[in-house]
Amino acid sequence: MSGFIIRRFLIIIPTLLGVSVVVFFLLAITPGDPAELLLGERATVESLEAMREYLGLNEPLYVQYGLFLSRLIRLDLGETIWTRQQVWHEIRERFPATIELSLAAMFLSCFFGIILGIVSATKQYSVFDYLSMLASLIGVSMPVFWLGLMLMLVFALNLGWFPVSGRIGVNTELEVITNFYVLDAILTRNWSALGDVLHHLVLPAVALSTIPMAIIARMTRSSMLEVLRQDYIKTARAKGLSEVKVVFKHALRNSLIPVITVVGLQFGILLGGAILTEHVFAWPGVGKWIFEGVVKRDYMVIQGGTMLVATVFVVVNTLVDILYVVINPRISVR
Repeated sequence: MSGFIIRRFLIIIPTLLGVSVVVFFLLAITPGDPAELLLGERATVESLEAMREYLGLNEPLYVQYGLFLSRLIRLDLGETIWTRQQVWHEIRERFPATIELSLAAMFLSCFFGIILGIVSATKQYSVFDYLSMLASLIGVSMPVFWLGLMLMLVFALNLGWFPVSGRIGVNTELEVITNFYVLDAILTRNWSALGDVLHHLVLPAVALSTIPMAIIARMTRSSMLEVLRQDYIKTARAKGLSEVKVVFKHALRNSLIPVITVVGLQFGILLGGAILTEHVFAWPGVGKWIFEGVVKRDYMVIQGGTMLVATVFVVVNTLVDILYVVINPRISVR
């Protein structure tokens, strides 16, 4: 088992190396001059050359990539071109907001997705089954940015139930300790701030959760139907066990094994999908920061943000693979 875990984590290294190659060279061939964007169109030739020299843009691509890779090994992501702040500093400030939003969306996805999948499987071909699968299909097909705008229009502007954007109200005071506002409000026992933070979290979390919720619901239904047809389920029913005990004690435990893999994949995807959601709701996370970096052609922001998202995605999926083996001992780890 320990050898399997070591091999899985060693695979992360070539994976991230491949991501770094793709990110660097795609940015390198993208039209535009970061020095000109930074200094403006009226900058002199001398100042442009000096800025390119400072940014290392005059070196050959393989030299630039070598410098980029050496910085990554030292965990040095450089400075942002526009604000001159360390990229790691920007990430530390913004990443907790993205994690908080992704965890809230993942909770909604797992809770409602698994419930919908269980009910649909136990009531196969019923009206609820057809409606839930239709809702899942709509959820997978619906663009996140469009849904976010519709949620803002209906529940924020028309009904006034939720705030339009932001992470916390401007008049709400909160002592920031970890940058996880929900956790900070609990640690400081600031219950009014906790309510305000959760109030701001609802709409973006709902918008972000629709696609993974639909996928989890369909996977849970499919897995439950397969398990419910097994002989040991028929035996459990023949022994006189209640349907609730058969479904939740015997069927659900075994049907959740493939669902766990889907949950891990979807959590990694949420970090990437949060870019559009954060931009729509003005959520001050890494996704919105990367979007602004793309608009401003800030190479350091794009490189650092992309490598961060890729690292989290790969690590989460590696942990899911290990958890999958732990839960299902029948899988060979050789």
